[in-house]
Amino acid sequence: MNANYEKRFGRNIRLLRQEKGMTQEQLAAQLQVNGCDITRSALAKIEVGQRHLYPDEIYILRDILRVSFEELFIPL
Repeated sequence: MNANYEKRFGRNIRLLRQEKGMTQEQLAAQLQVNGCDITRSALAKIEVGQRHLYPDEIYILRDILRVSFEELFIPL
């Protein structure tokens, strides 16, 4: 995947998380409760574009953040 795209996507996730008033720890915990084996550290790496997301993580993020796929992928 394109590194610039991963950085933009990660930044967008961070902004959406912050809009919802969630910390990285809270979002990671919600992902874990919903079946994703992800740590706060891994989430931090996603937000800066150093780790890619798996399809199941994208679906669960969409549900937790209560946004559409378009909102996840289109930078704010």
